[in-house]
Amino acid sequence: MQYCYSLVALAVMAACNTQAHADHVTTQPTDNDSTITVGGIVVTGNRASSLPARSILSSVDVIGREAVETQSVQNSWQLFSRAPGVQLTEYRMGTTTGKFSFRAFNGEGEVNAVKLLIDGIPSNSNDGNMPYLDMIMPLDIEAIEVVRGTNDPRYGLHNIAGNANVVTKIGGNYATARASYGSFNTRELQTALGIEKDGFSQNYFAAVQEYHGYRDHSDSRKHSVAGKWFYDSADGRFRTGLIARHYRQDAQEAGYLTYAQSRTHPRQSMPHNNTDGGERELNQLSLHFDWAIDDHWFWSNKAYLNTMDDQRWVRFSVMNANQQERLLKENHTGVLSSLTWRPHVENLGLHSLAVETGFSAEWQDNENYRYTTASRNRLGTTRDQHYEFDIYGVYLQAVIRPTARLKIVPAYRVDRVYGDFKDLLSSTSADVQDYGAIRQPKISAVYSLSEHYSVYGNWGRSFQVGIGAATYKTNPLAPDLRPSINDGWELGLKFQSTDWLDGRIALWEQKASNEARRILGSASNDSENIGQTLRHGIDFQANLRPTDRLDIWANLSVQRSEITKPGNTEPGNKGNEIDHVPRQVYGVGADYRILPALKLSAWANGQGDYYLERANRQGKFGGYLLMNLGAVWQVQKNLSLELQVRNLADRYYEYVYWDTEYLQSMHSPGEGRGIYASVRLDM
Repeated sequence: MQYCYSLVALAVMAACNTQAHADHVTTQPTDNDSTITVGGIVVTGNRASSLPARSILSSVDVIGREAVETQSVQNSWQLFSRAPGVQLTEYRMGTTTGKFSFRAFNGEGEVNAVKLLIDGIPSNSNDGNMPYLDMIMPLDIEAIEVVRGTNDPRYGLHNIAGNANVVTKIGGNYATARASYGSFNTRELQTALGIEKDGFSQNYFAAVQEYHGYRDHSDSRKHSVAGKWFYDSADGRFRTGLIARHYRQDAQEAGYLTYAQSRTHPRQSMPHNNTDGGERELNQLSLHFDWAIDDHWFWSNKAYLNTMDDQRWVRFSVMNANQQERLLKENHTGVLSSLTWRPHVENLGLHSLAVETGFSAEWQDNENYRYTTASRNRLGTTRDQHYEFDIYGVYLQAVIRPTARLKIVPAYRVDRVYGDFKDLLSSTSADVQDYGAIRQPKISAVYSLSEHYSVYGNWGRSFQVGIGAATYKTNPLAPDLRPSINDGWELGLKFQSTDWLDGRIALWEQKASNEARRILGSASNDSENIGQTLRHGIDFQANLRPTDRLDIWANLSVQRSEITKPGNTEPGNKGNEIDHVPRQVYGVGADYRILPALKLSAWANGQGDYYLERANRQGKFGGYLLMNLGAVWQVQKNLSLELQVRNLADRYYEYVYWDTEYLQSMHSPGEGRGIYASVRLDM
C-alpha cells in the first residue's frame, strides 16, 4: 500500500512540475573558484542553470569521462580512487562490497557522512549507505563531482562531510559497446545508445557482469539497465525528462578469515560460510523539469522514487551459533526545487550577483528484518521494525562579487525531521526524536591574487541525526536528543602558475558536538554516542602537463581523527583516534600518448594503517600501496583495444575489523594481480 502511495505521490509531483533535469556540471576554466578537474574538460547541462557546485568555494573535484570510461572495475565505488582525499573501504562481501568516504570519516557504515547523488537525485539508503551507486557503470558516466566540506547548503541529510554527484550521459548521438574479460573469470558487457533529434533525446544503457571471484565462494552476477528521455524546447528555455533505472545482483560471500587463516591461505572460504550470500534489487525513477523563465530567473525541479529490496545471509565467525538473514525494504519518495535569480547590478556598485533559494523533502518508508537461520532456513525472528522517516529542508545562498577579484557566498539552511517507529516484536512504537529546527549557517569567500593564484576560505555547519532505532524516542522517559552539529572550516590556495600546472593546497578541520555511531551488531538496530570528535588535515593535489603527450597527477591527504570528549560509556578513549581512519591517503599517476592512437597509463593508490577500535589497543592494519598499468590502442576510428593490470606487484592487502564479541581481528583479503582486456566499438 505504501508503495502505491509513493507512486501516486510521484505522479502528483510531476504534474505540478516540482522537479528537474540532471544536475548541471561545468568545469571549463573559470576564475574565482576552487574546482580542480581530472580527466578532461566536462560541460553538460542547459545554457542557464542553478548555481553550480564550483560556486561552493570548497574542495571541489570533477573527474571527467576520460578518467572513468576505460576503467575495469567490479564495483563503481572503485572509480573514486582517482578523487583526491577519498578513502576506499573494501569489504568485498557479496552484494556488500565497499564504499568511499573522505574528511577522516571511515566507511564502516557506523557514520555515513557523504551525500550521494545520481544525476542530482539523492541516492543514499536510510542509514546513509550507498547501494544505489551499484546501478551506475563506467560507460554511462559523464563526470563525477566531489564536494568536500561543510559549507554546501544545497543538501542536508547525510551531507556531514560533503557530497558526491555522479552525472550520467544525457543527449547526444552515439552507439557504444564494450566487452571485457579478465582474471578471476570476470566477464562484462556494457552497451550505451544515444539518439537526439529535434530537441528530443533518448539514452539507453544496459550492462551485465559475471565474476567468479578472487576468493572461493565469491561468485557474483549483476545486471543494470537505464533509460533517459528528455525534451528541450527550440528556444532552449526549458527541458523536461524522465530517467528510469533497474539493477539486480546475486552474489556469494566468501566470509571473513582469522588472522592466521588470512596469512596461510587468503583465497579460501571457510565451511561455515558455504551458504552466505545476498540478493539485491534497486530501482530509481526520476522526473525532471528545468525552466529558464527569462534572462534573470531559472527554476530547477526534480521528483524521484527510490526502492531497495536487499536480502543477505551471513555468518561472520565459526563461533557464531547460527547464520543470520538480514532483510531491508526501503521506498523513498522525494522532491527538490531551486529558484535562481541573476539580476543586473550595475547600479548597485557590484560586479555580479546571483541569489538562489531551494526546497527539498523526502518521505521514507522502511522495513528492517533479521532472522536466525541455518543454511538459509529461518529458525526465529530477531528484528521486525517498520519506520517512517521524513525530512524537509530549505536554503538560501547568494554569490556576491563586489569586485572582479572577490567573491563571497553566504548561505543558510534549515532542516526539520519527522517520523514514527514500530517494533512488532516488542509491540512498541515511538515518534521521532524532537530535533527541532536544525539550523546550518555557512559562508565562503575567494580572492584572486592574480590570474594564476587565488586563495579561498569557508566555514560551515552540517548535522547528523540518530541512526536506525536511535532516530526515534523509544524510551519515552528520556529527554529528546539533540542533533550532532559538525562545524568545519577550510583555507586553501588554488594555483595555475602555468598552462601545464594547476593544483590546490587546503588546510581543514571539522568538529562534531555529539557524534553518534550505528552499532552494527545491535539486535535492536540502535546507536551509541562516542562524544565530541575532531578531524583535521591538509590536502595537496596537482595536475601537470609538461608536454602535449604527457599528463601527470598526484594527491596526498594527511589527516587525523580524535575523540576529544568521550561519551559516558567509554571515558578512557579521550585523545584516541577514531577506528578505521588512516593518517594518509594518496595517489599518483601518469598518462602518456606514445602515439596518436596509443595511450599508456600507470597509477598507484595507497593509504596508511588504521586502528580497529576506539580503544586503540588491538594494533593497526589496512595500509597498502597498489600499482596499476593500462593501455588504450585506437585500432580504427570506431574500434579500440584496452588492457589493464591491477595490483601489478601482486601485493597482499586487506580490510580488517575487530570482533567485539569473540575478541579477534577478522580479515577480508583484497584481490591479487588481475589482468583485464576489453574491446570497445563506437558506431
